Amino acid sequence: MSVASSRHFLQIPGPTNVPDRVLHAIAKPTIDHRGPDFADLALEVFDKLRAVARTSADVVIYPSSGTGAWEAALVNTLSPGDAVLMCETGHFSDLWSELAATLGLRPEMIPGDWRSGADPGVIEQRLRADSEHRIKAVAVVHNETSTGVVSDVEAVRAALDAADHPALLLVDTISSLGSVDYRHDEWGVDVTISCSQKGLMLPPGIGINVISAKALLAAQSAKLTKSYWDWQPLLDSGKQGYFRYTPPTNLLFGLREALSMLLEEGLDEVYARHDRHAAATRAAVRAWGLEVLCRDPETTPGTDYSSALTAVLMPPDHDADHLREVILERFDTSLGAGLSAVAKKVFRIGHLGAFNDATLLGTLGVVEAGLTLAGVPHQPGGVTAAIAELTGRSGD
Repeated sequence: MSVASSRHFLQIPGPTNVPDRVLHAIAKPTIDHRGPDFADLALEVFDKLRAVARTSADVVIYPSSGTGAWEAALVNTLSPGDAVLMCETGHFSDLWSELAATLGLRPEMIPGDWRSGADPGVIEQRLRADSEHRIKAVAVVHNETSTGVVSDVEAVRAALDAADHPALLLVDTISSLGSVDYRHDEWGVDVTISCSQKGLMLPPGIGINVISAKALLAAQSAKLTKSYWDWQPLLDSGKQGYFRYTPPTNLLFGLREALSMLLEEGLDEVYARHDRHAAATRAAVRAWGLEVLCRDPETTPGTDYSSALTAVLMPPDHDADHLREVILERFDTSLGAGLSAVAKKVFRIGHLGAFNDATLLGTLGVVEAGLTLAGVPHQPGGVTAAIAELTGRSGD
């Protein structure tokens, strides 16, 4: 039985729900992108992005998806045949590696099990073995959206330093910026890659690079072909608040509003809110007798649970896509699918962006009902466990 509702409930890990404040901002009349009002808008957005990324570095914005921001990071810093050390943490690390190979780079993937983060010890070992410094960059996905696993970027930086290796550190924050604690300057990141449609609470359409001085220096000798993605013309025009080409003006109105919302709440408070919702979701999953895909951080180096999403393993012989279909049909709610290696084996609950306790409890209630309707073996009480976590009564 299909039940129509006044709205569709989007509980995937991106694109996320867009707050009314942001929707209203996007609906402003379009302005002249060569005029003074636009320059004021762009300069304010750059400043607020720096605040959210916790950096004083240069920022460039593209009308693009996150994939474009990946490509921009690579083509601006590297040359044909350069080796890039990458870590297999899930579907998106694999896609980034494929992109690197397509561009003429030589990605070297450290194998992973799709349940763990990038292992800093293995990275350090590989860099120490690279005595000729053939590896020019280390590329890590901070929050792997396909698995709900966070890699310890600070520890990866420490691994590069311990190996005394000059490789650049490139970090994908596509599903973590604005939802999981991240510190570009403090963690010594050279290029931070992000986009608009996840923790930044916008529709898709904006790609972001945050660029260290070391990365800018590397760009002077990088020989990969680039035009649209070239940082330098964007940096030159961006100093005055303008773009090399037509910018996504109305999305920038929305981005300014979304960044204001994050800064008004306070970044520490934003991250604490996401942490609470993630902990409550894991409590529900365990109460159902199901398993979180991410391995126990206490026993797995470089790994932490994502506060942006939780990937849930299905019992053997049960199809996650069937469960998602039941939930969509019965409750007009979308959950995230398992991707490539974990297709049909997991479903993903997004709890990032414009999200509160009521939204979480509604989502978990829908999942619990869906498990029953789909005939998935489980124990009742997941929502009760989440309530206990949210109200601080989980130890009672």
